[in-house]
Amino acid sequence: QVQLVESGGRLVQAGSSLRVSCVASGRTFGSYTMAWFRQAPGKEREFVAVVNWYGTLTYYQDSVKGRFTISRDNAKNTVYLLMNTLKPEDTAVYYCAAVQMRWRPTTQYEFDYWGQGTQVTVSS
Repeated sequence: QVQLVESGGRLVQAGSSLRVSCVASGRTFGSYTMAWFRQAPGKEREFVAVVNWYGTLTYYQDSVKGRFTISRDNAKNTVYLLMNTLKPEDTAVYYCAAVQMRWRPTTQYEFDYWGQGTQVTVSS
């Protein structure tokens, strides 16, 4: 079992940067592929970014490429999402998700564990 807890979401202005974090429980964090998804009001949950268990491979949704960076620190059981040049359309609840040693999952159905989410609001 893996428990995920996100933090760091808040209200920011368009053009600014924000880093959200997700801390995982358990001693096998280093064997999990980790991802970030987001869900805006009235919309389906969508894939944002994924990182492999070593942190050596990443993949992004087209709309965030070049602006967002996913990374992980296995010693701290933490995965991060650094978001630069934020836009109002980035407003959503951001969720982290985990699945054991799979590459390259991009749909929510491929992940086994989810956090409760952290709200990111970007004002124009």
